[in-house]
Order: sequence, then structure tokens, then C-alpha cells
Amino acid sequence: MSMNLAFDFSVNKENKTITIKREFAAELPLVWDAYTKSEILDLWWAPKPWKAKTKTMDFREGGRWHYAMVGPEGEEHWALANYKNIQAQQKFTVLDAFADADGNVNKELPQAEWNVTFVDKGAVTLVELHISYADLAQLEATIQMGFKEGLAMAMEGLDELLPSLKK
Repeated sequence: MSMNLAFDFSVNKENKTITIKREFAAELPLVWDAYTKSEILDLWWAPKPWKAKTKTMDFREGGRWHYAMVGPEGEEHWALANYKNIQAQQKFTVLDAFADADGNVNKELPQAEWNVTFVDKGAVTLVELHISYADLAQLEATIQMGFKEGLAMAMEGLDELLPSLKK
């Protein structure tokens, strides 16, 4: 059965925000796990042919996820997500930044606050991402890096993965 799952990507330059609404054909607990467990994130949180590789993850308020996007030639681009607020199976807020392999933030590259909300729609789960930047230059740099296309590809990877995760 083919579902018409929502994917909405909008940029508000005045407010320095990106909003993404994306539906997944799975129940909320499974989609929550896909966003909050490193062993699942590593299977989809990168646009193919790239892979995500977790170095450390501590999903709790004050915890962090330190991971790399690994390219087909073995190149690594590191990132750090610091968890601020978590409401289990509802939402979480994270400060996202580029980093090095040791977890040091690269202040020359964009940083953003992500508010990630999960909406239970039965057999479908809506994930809403509200991403805020300190200034317009960081938002525009993120878009220039191909963020929309890369995230869309990663989410398609999650679409492909979800049926194999269902019990």
C-alpha cells in the first residue's frame, strides 16, 4: 500500500528558522526510537551513500551525541548534539554544531537549536523540526551546504528502514 506521506520544508529568513514537517509510516514509539537511539540513527541519519557513525551517545538532558558523517571514500565530518530538554515520546531540544573527532565545536560553521516534536497519528507519526539560527548567515550557509536535499535523502532512508524495525 502506497501512502502519501507529508514532507514540508520551509525557510523563514526573517525569523532565521527552518521548519520541516515529515510523516513516517510507523507508530510513534518506533519513530521516537529511530531519532533517539544511536544504533538506529547510525542506519539512516546520513544521505546515501554516506553513513552515520556514533562515537558516543548519552540521550538525556545534559547529555550529547557525538557522531560523524562518513563518506564513500572514508572522509569524516563530525558533529555534536547537546540535549537540552527531553519529554519522552513527545519532543526534545538539542543544540547542534559541527565538531572535530574529539568533540570540540567548530565555531566557524553554523550552529543551531533544534526543537523536534513527535505527533501520534496512529499508524503514521508526524515529526516536526523547528531549527533556529543565531543569525541569517548561518541559516544561509546551512542551506548552501545542501541541507534540504541531504535531510530529505536521510529521511527516505528512514522510510526504507522502518518496516524492518517493526515487530
